[in-house]
Amino acid sequence: MNHLLVTYLPCRFLIVFLMTLFLCFGLRTSGQTNRDQLNQDRQKLESEIEYTTKLLDQTKKSKETSLHDLQLLNSRIKKRESLITTISKEIDEVSRKIREDQRLIDRRSRELNELKEEYARMIYYAYKLTKGQNRLLFVFSARDFNQAYQRLKYYQQYSAYRRKQADRIREAQVALSRQMNAFELTRAEKLKLAESEAQEKSKLDKEKQQKDRTVQDLSKKEKQLLATLRANQKALQKLQQEIERILAEEARVRASGKPVDAGVKAAEMRLSSNFAANRGRLPWPTDQGVVTSTFGEHPHPVLKYVKVNNNGIDIMTSQNASVKAVFNGVVSKVLSIPNLNKVVMLRHGDYLTVYSNLDEVTVTGGQTVVTGQVIGKAHYNREEGKSEINFQVWQAKTIMDPQDWLSNR
Repeated sequence: MNHLLVTYLPCRFLIVFLMTLFLCFGLRTSGQTNRDQLNQDRQKLESEIEYTTKLLDQTKKSKETSLHDLQLLNSRIKKRESLITTISKEIDEVSRKIREDQRLIDRRSRELNELKEEYARMIYYAYKLTKGQNRLLFVFSARDFNQAYQRLKYYQQYSAYRRKQADRIREAQVALSRQMNAFELTRAEKLKLAESEAQEKSKLDKEKQQKDRTVQDLSKKEKQLLATLRANQKALQKLQQEIERILAEEARVRASGKPVDAGVKAAEMRLSSNFAANRGRLPWPTDQGVVTSTFGEHPHPVLKYVKVNNNGIDIMTSQNASVKAVFNGVVSKVLSIPNLNKVVMLRHGDYLTVYSNLDEVTVTGGQTVVTGQVIGKAHYNREEGKSEINFQVWQAKTIMDPQDWLSNR
């Protein structure tokens, strides 16, 4: 009996505790990673919405509603919808954590109760064994010295184990208390996120109403919009012709049989290869900006049955924003085109990047540039209160979608 009581250790509780710790740590690491990423996404979207609102405020300085107001509103609505989706995912993650915390609290409560029950049984068995005698009487009532020694050792081990068991109970109580505090904080976080989601939905409804009013206002200016569209398309066609002319001229030079320096040719091949290797990782030509028109053919935002074709992307940015080279290269051409102002073309081996609607160009033809080097400033339209550039990417004679090449902001 003595031996049984002395060696009665709660091994199964230790195993359960370690398994619980391992499983919870693994789940929390994964869950926390998801929540951290969602939190970063939310902050990024909030920052983008704030910047788009800033650009909208600039365009509002113009007395008349413009197409750019609608484009910015559309961009902000899309970002707001993404923000609501992100917050909803955060709420799902927090809800999952609440369920996990509740299960952990229940498990720890059960373990604490079992520890307490085991502690009570241990005291009860000790009482029965000693028949209620105090320690000295129990030791001295032994039949012989050997039994007295065994009883003394039992008391020593029993006291040590009793202290350990009491420590385990206290630790379990502290852990349970901390878990319950964390549980309450998580519930408060969920309530805060739910409030934020409701606020964003309310803002989204107002923005959609504002968009509808803007579309109605712009619909009354159909002739003006058509005239502006024709002028812009004419300018972009002129740019495309200039690019194709320059490409053809460069091709004629290469085909003329004139010897090309081997070192120059090797450098161009390396540059082309490096540019291609950075697909999807190139920096944006402006530090900040909102894409107001995407690549390719798409419906006009106001005019029915009218298609708009864009060989690049339009980026609305801040007043006096710097425009930068997206990769190392050589200035192929600097020219001026009506409605597009200054245009800079950069050669990157077999690739060409084109930056239109610039002011104060700071580079000249034949000049070598490096990634991130300022090549000019975005043109500012005072009448519409906006700065916007057009950015294109070409591979030989093939026009490419710039957003496939640029990094995610």
